Amino acid sequence: MYPEMMVAPMRQELTAAGIEEARTAADVEKAVSPKGTVMVVVNSICGCAAGRMRPAVRVAVQNSVRPERMITVFAGQDREATEAVRRHFTGYPPSSPSIGILRDGQLVYMMERSDIETSGPAEIAAALKQAFEKYCGKAVVSI
Repeated sequence: MYPEMMVAPMRQELTAAGIEEARTAADVEKAVSPKGTVMVVVNSICGCAAGRMRPAVRVAVQNSVRPERMITVFAGQDREATEAVRRHFTGYPPSSPSIGILRDGQLVYMMERSDIETSGPAEIAAALKQAFEKYCGKAVVSI
């Protein structure tokens, strides 16, 4: 684990954008168990998190449609919380950084490290905005 003083600025990049930290498994479960949508960002100290993922997330969350709740865990730092998140990312191997969207507790969207490494911040932000529109918008009821 890295000293907290090294990762604190990396945490703040996301919390300053309105994303709540989940540092324990209980924090994760409290965020993902209610009905509705939650974006879960698995933060990391790696270069692709710094140069691609965090800048993209900060842009994407400015979209008018976004998840009802947004949390972040820090891989390698918040181990218990990260393990809890990964139990919800069924069908995907552990990956950091990564971003998942859950709706009513079910994973509906996943962006793995391999997606992040091969895309620029603008592409990642655009993909997240599309996912927000698809999974987080209010359902239109026709009469």
